[in-house]
Amino acid sequence: MTHLIPGNHITLLQNGEAYFPAIISAFELAEHEIYLESYIFEDDATGQRVAEALKHAAKRGVKTHVLVDGFGSKNLPQSMIDSMSDAGVRVLKFRPKISPWTFRRQRLRRLHRKIVVVDQEIAFVGGINIIDDMDTPGHTPPRYDYAVAVEGPLVGIIHAAVRHVWSLVSWTHLHQGWLRDRGVPVSSVAKGTMRAAFLVRDNLRHRRDIEEAYLSAIEKAQTEIIIANAYFLPGISFRHALTEAAARGVRVILLLQGRVEYLLLHYASRALYGNFLEAGIEIYEYHKSFMHAKVAVIDGHWATVGSSNIDPFSLLLSREANVVVENKEFAGALRQNLLQSMETGSRPVLKISWKRQFMLTRLVSWLSYGLVRFMMGVAGYAREKNNEKI
Repeated sequence: MTHLIPGNHITLLQNGEAYFPAIISAFELAEHEIYLESYIFEDDATGQRVAEALKHAAKRGVKTHVLVDGFGSKNLPQSMIDSMSDAGVRVLKFRPKISPWTFRRQRLRRLHRKIVVVDQEIAFVGGINIIDDMDTPGHTPPRYDYAVAVEGPLVGIIHAAVRHVWSLVSWTHLHQGWLRDRGVPVSSVAKGTMRAAFLVRDNLRHRRDIEEAYLSAIEKAQTEIIIANAYFLPGISFRHALTEAAARGVRVILLLQGRVEYLLLHYASRALYGNFLEAGIEIYEYHKSFMHAKVAVIDGHWATVGSSNIDPFSLLLSREANVVVENKEFAGALRQNLLQSMETGSRPVLKISWKRQFMLTRLVSWLSYGLVRFMMGVAGYAREKNNEKI
């Protein structure tokens, strides 16, 4: 059961246009410490702006920590890492060994979280990487994505989770000296009236926390479920929960990726369209730009924003982080934003049109779906019993 913490103020941030100025402003105001986790940290105009803000903070004595994923940030040049390190920024890579010639579980367990914590006063959680979301060659920018700014007692919980992973990675990199910081005292002062929870997915005690929060909210839904997800390939429990909700009269709306970014996942997810449409579930595909969102609103009062897709890679492999908010005002704002995006940037997938599509298209979708499930089975993810620290 999701444990909601009262006394928070949560601000919705859409796209990098809102997110990057917010985190850079927080870096400029930092007095004690900064933690940044990102799957991708790119050496582009946005990455350089963020890096400069981090370096300025470190130079004035702020303990500054950057943790990036070894695969997602494999193109981050050593010169950029050295530049940050020379300024006093502590930079680590999560699972830096990414040999393409080995198909090992631990190599595919990635740090997919996008989190920033500053002075335990404010935290940012969402799906936005450190990358220029206006640089989308051949497509209309920006990438469609969300994050939240969190103020209040929940920040202390987010800080503890980030610090825990930093400590694990520091130990594996033999940077024991980076583990001695006492950190900033935890503040439990209320900053608002919103109840919220911070959920993670890891490979130890929190393997299904995010998925179970979704399932619990879906099973309790009475009027409406809106899920916007870039890579949507749910397991059988999730599919059943959605179809059962639709069967009891709940309006279920899926806003999914319409542009092809990862060919196999794109066609695999479309294999499920027929069953969803038959169940009365509405499907919209977002075509205006690349969609990277991972959010949901249920019954106008429950909402989640985070890094977790509803696919095997997020739900069974990666480290993920979502914030759940129980608040009508916040959920209403996100719902209105999603409905507007559906109206201005997406196209409905109609059941009659779906039935008339070429048989070859259906065959490619089901073959892609089977291949994804086969890959997961061969790697043994469903049967994985080992408890890995990182």
